[in-house]
Amino acid sequence: MNRVSSIVAPASKVVVLHGFMGSTRSMEPLTNRLATHFEVLPLDITGHGEAEVPANVEAYEMSAVVATLAAKIGDAANGQPVTLVGYSMGGRVALSLAVARPDLVGRLVLIGASPGIADDDERRLRRERDDVLAQRLVTDGLESFVDAWLALPMFASLQNLGGAWQAEDRRRRLQNDPAGLANSLRGTGTGSMPPLHQNLRDLDLPTLVIAGSLDAKYAKIGAQMVSAFPDAQLVTIVNAGHAAHVESPASVAGAITAFLRSS
Repeated sequence: MNRVSSIVAPASKVVVLHGFMGSTRSMEPLTNRLATHFEVLPLDITGHGEAEVPANVEAYEMSAVVATLAAKIGDAANGQPVTLVGYSMGGRVALSLAVARPDLVGRLVLIGASPGIADDDERRLRRERDDVLAQRLVTDGLESFVDAWLALPMFASLQNLGGAWQAEDRRRRLQNDPAGLANSLRGTGTGSMPPLHQNLRDLDLPTLVIAGSLDAKYAKIGAQMVSAFPDAQLVTIVNAGHAAHVESPASVAGAITAFLRSS
């Protein structure tokens, strides 16, 4: 496979994808910093923010989400490869897009992301749990779901950002469409997406994997991915959790800027 990155200039467009229940707004601590050096294009993923909210769950399957974003990126970048930055769910989408459309992606940045679940039984169980969560979201309402989601241990370090920030973050999450979020869980969730572990060694483009030091699970996954990619490096953000780009945006932006200028 030819290295797509060999024709990519350091100043190429940087496309940024948010995590589950996020939006382009939730990525602003990072995108605003990157925009001082690069041309940045944040995009909302199907079912989130200002993106379309289709009624059929098939539109939320990873292949459909990737196709929708690929069309937007292709139009915005005039067919030129971009740097693709994805956080959590957005990282899984970014990785899936890079595998499906290597012509569109010259460099890849993954923040708190994974290549999916390799084990069939574990993937099935996760899919069943996500379906239960999606149903709970519909029956119990978005406010209850958001509060339960933010109480997960992986987001505990967000409390360090203070009450005002947490209130604003909660308000933004509540602006999402409940049906879109439920379908996203069912269609784009880790249990539903095709696992990509076997594709990593063929993804021959410069890749930066970022994880917070407090996010042990994804720091481990990140190290495993870096060992599989042909050309990758891992940066650990000290005293940050799963949302390292929010908890320590200057450090994450600095790591990405250094990576883009050197690759």
